[in-house]
Amino acid sequence: MIPFLDLKAINAQYRDELVAAAARVIDSGWYIQGGEVEAFEGEFADYCGSKHCIGVANGLDALTLTLRAWKEMGLLKEGDEVIVPANTYIASILAITENRLKPVLVEPNEATFNLCPEKTAMAITADTRVILAVHLYGQMAPMPALMALAEQHNLLVLEDAAQAHGASIGGRKAGNWGHAAGFSFYPGKNLGALGDGGAVTTSDETLAQTVRALGNYGSHRKYENLYQGVNSRLDEIQAAMLRVKLKNLDNEIEHRRQVAEFYQANIGSAGIQLPNVDSRESHVWHLFVVRSNQRDTLQAYLHERGVQTLIHYPVPPHAQKAYSSTLTGEFPITEAIHNSVLSLPIGPSMTQEQLEEVALQCSKWLT
Repeated sequence: MIPFLDLKAINAQYRDELVAAAARVIDSGWYIQGGEVEAFEGEFADYCGSKHCIGVANGLDALTLTLRAWKEMGLLKEGDEVIVPANTYIASILAITENRLKPVLVEPNEATFNLCPEKTAMAITADTRVILAVHLYGQMAPMPALMALAEQHNLLVLEDAAQAHGASIGGRKAGNWGHAAGFSFYPGKNLGALGDGGAVTTSDETLAQTVRALGNYGSHRKYENLYQGVNSRLDEIQAAMLRVKLKNLDNEIEHRRQVAEFYQANIGSAGIQLPNVDSRESHVWHLFVVRSNQRDTLQAYLHERGVQTLIHYPVPPHAQKAYSSTLTGEFPITEAIHNSVLSLPIGPSMTQEQLEEVALQCSKWLT
């Protein structure tokens, strides 16, 4: 079976460095909020081009704490509206409702799966305060247009960059476009830890300090609590793992791009719609997502021929029981996307033989 993503093979490339990094933390005797986290925060901020990086426990917390910080800073209040793509993963919505803000779902651009500036503009009301731009599947949302729209209407922009580490537009990376960005370091991400982890990037000093305090029990100084905070911190050993993997991220992204370009050039089936790419630099191919009106049949066909695939995501947020009574409206484009997408194997450890086999089996389907 060709695995969808071989994490064991990916991490095996750096095994000696990862073991040395783990030993360094173990031998230090300092396991929370120490030198490894501080070093990683500086390195990742530099990588993204932002002034600040704040490590948190996971990607959902990165989004949630940023919105919470804006509330504490007086920039948001309960009931304010946050524009978000209707076809995103549910975590984007959870961060909004956790802060008692109102998600306003906007249909995506059907070609890129990302927010459409024109539809976003139509959704802006007097209560809109934030645009939550999701860089879905690793391709950046149209940030120049969205930032211009935000400036026009005096809106905050939060990037959900959980799938887009290293993507850029015009040389400017994800995490350095909006007023803040949330990243996930879940093991399957392009920059993945060996456990959970996340980060907020921003160039706003006040926001950075507020997020850091909120994630540390609301405390900026030990035993002094400014806010009713939570415990959400990136731990030392995961930071050490991430420092090793960050050094190799650009090489892994290049390999992913080569995989995607091979698929684009070699998959030919009337029943498979290949992904649309705005530009090479804007997409880091966290996922290679095709569409088919016979998605389930295609998935079964590939499984029988030894190709593992996944569906990202089978059920849109508005159709989940958790939001069945609150996320109302008609979202035909979103539903069509969720009913037809299929993610093919992609990763930095894929061999040429594996690529050729996936492309061959896809091309044989419906021919």
